[in-house]
Amino acid sequence: MLIAFASSDGVHVNEHFGWSKSFDLYRVTDTNAEFVKTLDSSQDAIEDEHEKLAYKIGTVIEADIMYCSQIGPTASKMVLASKIYPMRAAENERIDEAIVKLQELLLGNPPPWLLRIVHTTKDKEIQQCQ
Repeated sequence: MLIAFASSDGVHVNEHFGWSKSFDLYRVTDTNAEFVKTLDSSQDAIEDEHEKLAYKIGTVIEADIMYCSQIGPTASKMVLASKIYPMRAAENERIDEAIVKLQELLLGNPPPWLLRIVHTTKDKEIQQCQ
């Protein structure tokens, strides 16, 4: 699955979703994690809040999960409606630590929300191969 992390330094999940200038995208499985690319979300000339959120979501649209330090209720609903699962990280949580926690969930008894994402991700991969 693809995971976007709101980060100002590429190490910590330390950015508010709506204020993040970039997101680091990782491909994560239960046993592997690899950096894919940095997604630029630095356009800040958008005045309308709804348009700004739509722009931010558009930058992370390929992600299955999006980690950030904070996210407002409207943004959270919009992210979920885009089939991206928003996650709040612990204060100054490291990206690598967040990945390890997620992998531990995958290897153990994953909660229903994570199983849905895994199955949706597999469906995306199968569709892309066809």
